Amino acid sequence: MRISVDIDDDTMRDVMVLTGEKNKSPAIAKAVIEFVRRKQAREFGRLIREGAFDYPDPVMPRREQSDSGNPVPPLPGD
Repeated sequence: MRISVDIDDDTMRDVMVLTGEKNKSPAIAKAVIEFVRRKQAREFGRLIREGAFDYPDPVMPRREQSDSGNPVPPLPGD
């Protein structure tokens, strides 16, 4: 897709240096892809922290599973 954007010269130079690209279009494309990837990774991390993927382990006996559904046993002394 082709678009037009206004980016000041200093920022464009920074984007080109940070992405390692010598041309503007590939530099912007790489920066946008990286931005999206990081946003998605951040969202995935949030879901993990909130327990969206904590499922009981069917192999572990039921009595050893914690109430939170996390199959990792607590550390000694906790």
